[in-house]
Amino acid sequence: MAATRILFVCLGNICRSPMAEGVFRRVAEEEGLIDRFEIDSAGLGDWHIGQAPDHRAQKAARSRGVDISSQSARQVVDEDFERFDLLLVMDRSNYAELKARAPHEARAKIRPFLDFAPHVGTSDVPDPFFGGTEGFDHALDLIEAASRGLLASLTGEDRAKVKRSG
Repeated sequence: MAATRILFVCLGNICRSPMAEGVFRRVAEEEGLIDRFEIDSAGLGDWHIGQAPDHRAQKAARSRGVDISSQSARQVVDEDFERFDLLLVMDRSNYAELKARAPHEARAKIRPFLDFAPHVGTSDVPDPFFGGTEGFDHALDLIEAASRGLLASLTGEDRAKVKRSG
């Protein structure tokens, strides 16, 4: 069976999408399912290409046992629409911009990441870049919940079998 290819997308690819890539990778590894997925992240803008994730994102992720330090920011490219099965965006603005860029036949692959965590009561993972530490922790709480929901959805597992966050 071919791996499901997932691309996490945010604005600059230094905070939310690298954290989502790292958290989903860890959740899939914990469940012994990592071999079912190809996971990457990218940003809509080109400001941070080649940079490591924001040091605050790295620190917050590391505090939860997720190492994102080896990731390098990149921008969404046209080939991503063909290569990936799912392009998961962090907020409504990212969703609208990515949909506008996507070829018609790829638009159905684009989904808000928090669709996989309806119980959190919001559709956006807020961008923590201009805030303090608490913003990164809140973003990680949402990302963790959506990662577990995504894994349950993609593997057909009952949500109760996939551990809930915190």
